[in-house]
Amino acid sequence: MELYNDLLPDPLPTEPMALAAAWLATALAARQQPNPDSMVLATSTANGQPSARVVLCKELDPELGRVSFVTNYDSRKGRELEENARAALVFHWDHTHRQIRMEGVVVKAPSSESDAYFETRNWQRRLGAWASAQSQPLSSREQLNAAVRAAAERFQAPQPTVQNINEHVEARIPRPPFWGGYYVWADAVELWIEGASRIHERARWTRSLTTAGAGFRAGPWVATRLQP
Repeated sequence: MELYNDLLPDPLPTEPMALAAAWLATALAARQQPNPDSMVLATSTANGQPSARVVLCKELDPELGRVSFVTNYDSRKGRELEENARAALVFHWDHTHRQIRMEGVVVKAPSSESDAYFETRNWQRRLGAWASAQSQPLSSREQLNAAVRAAAERFQAPQPTVQNINEHVEARIPRPPFWGGYYVWADAVELWIEGASRIHERARWTRSLTTAGAGFRAGPWVATRLQP
């Protein structure tokens, strides 16, 4: 009986990120789920209270071994990352029977990179970033609608509607200072392939990271096969 849909290489690769990037590219190309670039992001407070949510991966850089995402810095995840600058990530694709788990150190992306990415977002999303005090209490939907209207007036943009969702608008809407990108520099990566009878393929890579300027100097990856 064949136990696996596919197999991890044997011997294991010296580093996991190239294979992880290939798995993500395969999922993106297949488009068998609405957001193949979605990933669970888990953070915790300084005293270890965890929380998790799904965000979109903006880039998986196999050469540096890091993943990026964007959010409101004042959101719950942003506040927790200020307290504890570590996170865990999970990509899972049912249709390819694969999963990637990552753990690592989190730092903010440079302002210039956050500015550049913000400019690629449509004007409705840029207004939404200004209007939302993410994770804060909301008294009513009207309070949020009023914040969107105020943002539109501030930047002389139309009120966002379903009808104008694809409309081009010239309004200048800069990046809010409380919104931007993060990098998760992986120091542990686990690759998993679903197997028959729960006999899965599974391996984990770890490395050391040493602060070097705005980034990190990485040690070599160490690979270990794991029981399913």
